[in-house]
Amino acid sequence: MSMASKTPMPSAEAAKDAVDRESGRGEFFGPLRRRWTQLSRQQQWAWVAIIVVAAYALPLLNPPLISTEPGTNFALTCAEMARYALVAVGLNIVVGYAGLLDLGYVAFFAVGAYTAAMLTSPDSPFIKIPYLWTLPVAIAVTMCAGVILGVPTLRLRGDYLAIVTLGFGEIIRILATIIPAAKGQVGFQNVGAPPGTQADGTPLFSNSNGVPWYWLILTVLIIVMLLAGNLERSRVGRAWVAIREDEDAAEAMGVPTFKYKVWAFALGAGVGGLSGSLFAGQIGFVNNQRFDVQTSILFLAAVVIGGTGNKVGAVIGGALVAYLPLRFVEIANYKFFIFGVLLVVIMIFRSKGLLGARQHLLTYARQAYGKVVEAARKGGVLPPRRSDTGIIPAVGTGSTGTGSSAARTTQKGDGA
Repeated sequence: MSMASKTPMPSAEAAKDAVDRESGRGEFFGPLRRRWTQLSRQQQWAWVAIIVVAAYALPLLNPPLISTEPGTNFALTCAEMARYALVAVGLNIVVGYAGLLDLGYVAFFAVGAYTAAMLTSPDSPFIKIPYLWTLPVAIAVTMCAGVILGVPTLRLRGDYLAIVTLGFGEIIRILATIIPAAKGQVGFQNVGAPPGTQADGTPLFSNSNGVPWYWLILTVLIIVMLLAGNLERSRVGRAWVAIREDEDAAEAMGVPTFKYKVWAFALGAGVGGLSGSLFAGQIGFVNNQRFDVQTSILFLAAVVIGGTGNKVGAVIGGALVAYLPLRFVEIANYKFFIFGVLLVVIMIFRSKGLLGARQHLLTYARQAYGKVVEAARKGGVLPPRRSDTGIIPAVGTGSTGTGSSAARTTQKGDGA
């Protein structure tokens, strides 16, 4: 018997478990995710429903162990966490899915905020529209900005692309300073908010009432995550994964890499503009001091800490980046130093972040492979598996193994 006939071939379930272990290696929540994958689809949705209900009730429960009071209102902290999580999900489309290093993502955040401010603030000379209408307008404007930036620059790669995006972020901030319509440091006050009043007649969406803002941003975040999940599993998402892993190989296989990179930039910019418009409405004030390079680095840190390529990890990373300085007020002035050290430690010990990107396509391929093998065994094309050794003869070898003879017998039967 040839050496090929002794090649060990594990079962589909064993191969799938090996893939899951490999994809979960180096993750903080690796064992938890492996248990998650063992649940049925119905059980997963049940747990998701429980988590969503708990998330909506979080500012009302105000758990003592994680509460930021009395230093910071906990409802406002929850709204800040949800907004950073939304930004991280948008940036994850660019950095995590498509593998494009964007150091100037705060530019899209700024464009969305200025769009909402210019269309709702009484300090703006432009036409006024209801605040909720500014959300789709901000998405459209920032997507156009993403295309404008992406078309001339996305033929660059790596460090060159990072430098260009960093420069774009600074250009937006400087334009907001020198263009009279943007009002520089004076900015726009009394930015619009969603309609609604409380029982006493005060506005429901005020900058001091964090609960309705948190619920609004959380709802938007859930919708964006569902859309991002469907996009990840689509042809576009598979193209992004191919570009991220090896752009040259993807292009050689016929993937229009430039087109899909522009799409990633546009969609990521749209989510950034949406989060910026929500930020402007909640704060009620927008000027050029809120969109610096440090803020952009915090956005990127949220994605890297949570795990690039994983939308749930991006949510966790964004929430942590917003929560920690508000929970521990004494370290707020050192947050950039602390997050810098945290990034170094994570890159050393958890290179994929808290939740790394999972190889969905490989896992599904193993499952499909297992079904094909089992069907072939039942049809007599392949011999039964030797359960005691886990070794099966190779198919198509030149030896007298049962695999090749079974294949020839099947071919004769088909010809008859």
